[in-house]
Amino acid sequence: MANLLQQQLIKAGLATAEQIKKGDRHKRGEDRRGAAASAQQRQAQQKKQDADRERNRQQQEQRERKERQAQVRQLIESNRIDRKGGEAAYQFVEAGKIRKIYLHEAQRRQVVDGRLAVVRLGRNFELVTPDVAERIAERDPAAVLVLNRPDTAPAQTPAEPDPYADYPVPDDLMW
Repeated sequence: MANLLQQQLIKAGLATAEQIKKGDRHKRGEDRRGAAASAQQRQAQQKKQDADRERNRQQQEQRERKERQAQVRQLIESNRIDRKGGEAAYQFVEAGKIRKIYLHEAQRRQVVDGRLAVVRLGRNFELVTPDVAERIAERDPAAVLVLNRPDTAPAQTPAEPDPYADYPVPDDLMW
């Protein structure tokens, strides 16, 4: 059957006799190499597929990271609170360095009380409400620099037990 097809290709002018002989020799060479060559090809193909999958995964992670950054930027830009003309300095720590921003006195008290939060937008610092800061923290925790939550006050460490707790204090004690 293949012989008939080869003859038809030659008659149609789509192939020459040399090309057909070369194809036959190539086919015979593959048969001789046998399973070892095909196993190497499969292994090489598997490695290439694994590398492609890894590259695709990294590209997907990068796209998701950029999308989160865009969401954070949009949240900050649409919800930031104007602090122009502020004269009260508020200092906080960012990456081991003390940073200072100027706020209105009322805004400074709100930041301290946890009713406002300080977030990073590029190289600048902005004020947002705590609920916006929490939504930002879901996407990028490093963007939220100061968020004082009043309900999470530092826990009081219990004092050592009083050794005289079991002894009643007399009513007529005079100092």
